Amino acid sequence: MRPARLAAWAELLRVSALFTVPGDALAGAAAAGSRPSRRTLLAIGTSLCLYEAGMALNDWSDQNEDAVDRPHRPIPSGRVSPAAALAAAGALTAAGLALAARAGRAPLTVATTLAATVWAYDLRLKHTAAGPAAMATARGLDLLLGAAATRPPDTPPALRAALPHAGLLAAHTYAVTAVSRHETQGGSTTAPLAALATGVAITAATTHHALHAAARGRPLAEQTPVALTGLLYARTTLTPLLHAALNPSPPLTRRAVGAGIRAMIPLQAALAARAGAPGTGLALLGLAPIARRLARKVSPT
Repeated sequence: MRPARLAAWAELLRVSALFTVPGDALAGAAAAGSRPSRRTLLAIGTSLCLYEAGMALNDWSDQNEDAVDRPHRPIPSGRVSPAAALAAAGALTAAGLALAARAGRAPLTVATTLAATVWAYDLRLKHTAAGPAAMATARGLDLLLGAAATRPPDTPPALRAALPHAGLLAAHTYAVTAVSRHETQGGSTTAPLAALATGVAITAATTHHALHAAARGRPLAEQTPVALTGLLYARTTLTPLLHAALNPSPPLTRRAVGAGIRAMIPLQAALAARAGAPGTGLALLGLAPIARRLARKVSPT
């Protein structure tokens, strides 16, 4: 594939955002109380395929809107054909479900629900009031997929244990998605302010236990990864949201959305550390600088 064509597909699929995906399954595995396994890797592969299917389908469904608001995007600029984008979405969805089937019946059930949510969001719900909720549901399901794949014989207990973590990830996703609806035209202070409040609440939820335990004399080494990852999440997402709330211009709104997407990584790390897997949490933080560097070349939004 020629470099220009490769760059067009990288832009269509928003490859810089791919690094925000593996942490969903890893946080789900940690929440389920298990170490990552081969089935966790299958869940990560499923997540990557379905995420990229959603990116391709998103641009296919938005091609007329992008022709007006973002004519530089790959489809309206003619660098990727609509038929190719739709075919890629279908092929990636099929590949993701095939990987989930190899992980077991329960992961396939979760993955099928996730795929249906992705397609419903892109084709029907994105521009409705249900759009942010659908996107939040998809992200929460992605974390639950990791829990179901890692512990298929004990799926119900694993899913119950992972639900609070999925809820925090879904809340962040809802807030960022609500802000993203104004990224081309700006003008909203309500969405960034609401997202800012959500980010503060999530930071408190992820760090409270660690800070409380440290205050009661628990070993600092046990609590440091939780506090560190939670505070890195806050640093990544809160300041851009505050700027967008004070000046809701399109550039600052897009910057807040991009930061919110990148903040998925420290949030996933905080959730993993909070669930008793500090090593996984600290390892996930290594993806953050890669995502940040790639975002300078390929926008995640």
